[in-house]
Amino acid sequence: ATECSGHFPAVVTARDSEGLQLRSSYVKGKLRKTSDGQLALLQCYTLSNDPTEADLWLLNSCTVKNPAEDHFRNSIKKAQDQQKKVVLAGCVPQAQPRMDYLKGLSIIGVQQIDRVVEVVDEAVKGHSVRLLGQKKDGGRRLGGARLDLPKIRRNPLIEIISINTGCLNACTYCKTKHARGDLASYPIEELVERARQSFQEGVCEIWLTSEDTGAYGRDIGTDLPTLLWRLVDEIPEGAMLRLGMTNPPYILEHLEEMAKILNHPRVYAFLHIPVQSASDSVLMDMKREYCIDDFKRVVDFLKERVPGVTIATDIICGFPGETGEDFQETIDLVKCYRFPSLFINQFYPRPGTPAAKMEQVPAHVKKQRTKELSHLFHSYNPYDHQVGERQHVLVTEESFDAQYYVAHNKFYEQVLVPKRAEFNGKMIEVDIYEAGKHFLRGRPVEDSQLFTPSIAAPLRKGEVSGLVQEQISNGIHSPDSMSSSSFLLMGSYSLDREVLKKLGIGLALAAAIAALLVEKLF
Repeated sequence: ATECSGHFPAVVTARDSEGLQLRSSYVKGKLRKTSDGQLALLQCYTLSNDPTEADLWLLNSCTVKNPAEDHFRNSIKKAQDQQKKVVLAGCVPQAQPRMDYLKGLSIIGVQQIDRVVEVVDEAVKGHSVRLLGQKKDGGRRLGGARLDLPKIRRNPLIEIISINTGCLNACTYCKTKHARGDLASYPIEELVERARQSFQEGVCEIWLTSEDTGAYGRDIGTDLPTLLWRLVDEIPEGAMLRLGMTNPPYILEHLEEMAKILNHPRVYAFLHIPVQSASDSVLMDMKREYCIDDFKRVVDFLKERVPGVTIATDIICGFPGETGEDFQETIDLVKCYRFPSLFINQFYPRPGTPAAKMEQVPAHVKKQRTKELSHLFHSYNPYDHQVGERQHVLVTEESFDAQYYVAHNKFYEQVLVPKRAEFNGKMIEVDIYEAGKHFLRGRPVEDSQLFTPSIAAPLRKGEVSGLVQEQISNGIHSPDSMSSSSFLLMGSYSLDREVLKKLGIGLALAAAIAALLVEKLF
């Protein structure tokens, strides 16, 4: 949800609950196309890395766990203590807009992020605005903001596309459902077009995300494999697609097709399938709509049909009613599959959820089970067998310590490579010489050829994606030649001839009216 061109950095883009700070700078006569296709004048903003310098903080939020909401609340207080304007976004205010600490603050709903500029404008003026409604078309709930809105990618090489919002489940521990609602999928053509545009902007890796990718399309008469095959046709050679989280029930009926897709050379052989518990009794209390045998069937089938596939999973420790025997079943599952990626979560009762009303496992027991499972996870090294292998990896990121570039092999395993500028955004060949718990280290093969999967030069860091700017001779000029009274045209579409014609007529009428007023006054 950004509104400015390269000369005027984007208005805003949400990130984690640490927030995003804005510094405003007024540029007269900015014109953009709004979500309903109308033209509007806006104030323009630049992003600031210095919170103390910013006029306004936009704070995104997550409602999955208590600590995440606590951090969100603390960030709000910190902004207020510094006399900053605040705009809130994400699942916390969407699910509980009447919380005391949210009173008087502006909120952007999860389906309203395309109107972020309007909310920021009003917040800067000292007004409180709350946009929490759902988008609908003919009574059908839509996925949310349009996919073709301009935005700034945090990493110009990676495009993140939400394929649907909401879900079909009613898990008793989940607060996100209160904010995101039922399943709403984006049409295949819109997703394909967004992917196509991303590759034209130099992207070489696409991540598909949602609360449950496996449920995609059930509300619009299609399914996930149909979407994936369409997307695969758009992926350039050497570029890669990564599929996000899917719950077991909705992947079971597509196992054959999913195995074929994960074996495709331009798709990472990686799938995140949260199990949460290996006890059928606990799964029933969670209302997960599958049993542990369903999960095992999915994992076993994919491991057989997609050699080397990476299966990531989630586990909740200490869910209400979990006995020692229930937890031991979970321990045995991890021992059996030795998941290379395991997200371990101590249970936190979220207000308003059925699980919060259940009899809770004592805090010290939850803590001990979490510690025991973590110890088990760290007792094995899943990548040792790869030392000595030669692999092709796609380099897309920088390591947290800025000492290496981060690449991924076919199985989306993290491979650290030397930080040489020519490697970034390239498919390179490496020899694996070291394995850690969460990574591999690769040595570039001498005289091997670097392959560039991007079909165009990537956008510069901070440059806006999705903007097409046209220079107009009728009083509208390029930014380099702008005067104080000129306009900057911006929006997610270029203006066609009919729109330009109407704009010209409007400007001419405005000039005529102004001339008439001047004549009458003088």
